[in-house]
Amino acid sequence: MQHQDLGREMLLKAELRNLEDEGCQDIDLLRRIEQSLEPGANPSMDEELWLHIEAVNGQLLKSRNEPSDMEGIRRLRGNFGSSQFAGPKDIDWYDKVYGAWLARCAGCTLGKPVEGWTRERIRAYLQAAGAYPLRTYIPVLEPFPEGLALWENYEGTTLSNIRRMVRDDDTDYTVIALKTLETHGRDFQSEDIGKMWLENLPYGSIFTAEAIAYRNMINEMDPPRTASFRNPYREYIGAQIRGDMWGYVNPGNPERAAEMAFRDACVSHTKNGIYGEMWAAACVAAAFVLDDPREIILSGLNFIPAESRLTQAVLKTMQWVDAYGDWEKVRDKIEEEYAGMSSIHVINNTCLIVMGLMLGQSGLGESLCITMMGGMDTDCTCATAGSMLGAMHGAKALPEEWTAPLNDELQSMINGNELCRISDLARRTCRLIA
Repeated sequence: MQHQDLGREMLLKAELRNLEDEGCQDIDLLRRIEQSLEPGANPSMDEELWLHIEAVNGQLLKSRNEPSDMEGIRRLRGNFGSSQFAGPKDIDWYDKVYGAWLARCAGCTLGKPVEGWTRERIRAYLQAAGAYPLRTYIPVLEPFPEGLALWENYEGTTLSNIRRMVRDDDTDYTVIALKTLETHGRDFQSEDIGKMWLENLPYGSIFTAEAIAYRNMINEMDPPRTASFRNPYREYIGAQIRGDMWGYVNPGNPERAAEMAFRDACVSHTKNGIYGEMWAAACVAAAFVLDDPREIILSGLNFIPAESRLTQAVLKTMQWVDAYGDWEKVRDKIEEEYAGMSSIHVINNTCLIVMGLMLGQSGLGESLCITMMGGMDTDCTCATAGSMLGAMHGAKALPEEWTAPLNDELQSMINGNELCRISDLARRTCRLIA
């Protein structure tokens, strides 16, 4: 039985798109992939084709200022201001960590019923509901307008229907990161991450790059080979959604958070896929002691290559925010700049996080709603933005309309953590802060 993300045609299409995103100039290879997708193409030639792809990917790793090893990343990282923050001595770390957990759950819940939707489709639904622009969780229309049916999870993720944080892979990875730290300590290795996946995550419940890495581990590969071998999803958003915990346990120390994130990300991702998680973890760590979204965003850039496509995308988005001051105009520019890129790529989705953080004026609801209305991988982007905002404000300062519906409960599929009090998760997290 084949995994839903590992079909031959899907993998080759994703590889073709990724090679184009990375600036591949091997016209012969791109043509061969296109021909392999034509009706009647002979799959028996796939092995030779993948060997060609691997050779070109090896060249691409060396030809750009986008390394996938920690030493190379450190050598090329940028300088965008301070990278270490002490913070006041009287900070209530529990309140801050609890706030990060709560706001992550709120953001993930907000984005779940429209995950993968375009902003046009989201706008059409919200306008039909009389809720555009959105200021709350998504209301339910009964019956759904034609072509605008929310995902089936809507019964637990929409306005007046939320009873807890329902199970989601975004929060599963936060819980498994916590369990990894409790099991292996702060000096965990990438191999420990892989082992925790194999012991806790059903293969059918993980996706894209993580599914590829899982398959590679089953075939006795070790990280970082698990990330690079025949993995066309290597720069998708999957690693970024795993970054929050490393920020939670390193408040005010984004460098340490980014280093932990690297150890996690290299199991399944390369280049900008790795940088996306490192950036998110560093931003969350900085958010515990900063109160300016711009400073938080820039602090994360200190730990990834300055000339990487991700860094340049973040800087461009910040420029567009300054130039237009309107999220829809900024969203237009993101669409224009990254047209054709997968809707679950880390680069374009990070642009939406930056847009929401900067134009939401530090408010939780405002930032989450702007991020969500931008579309694409909405549960992921809103969850990551939520962590940063929750760490910034702390639980006591978060609006009750966003946190109370969660009833302090989170579901997961992680063994021993199937139903958790979010406050307990925060206490467990605090015990791991060095």
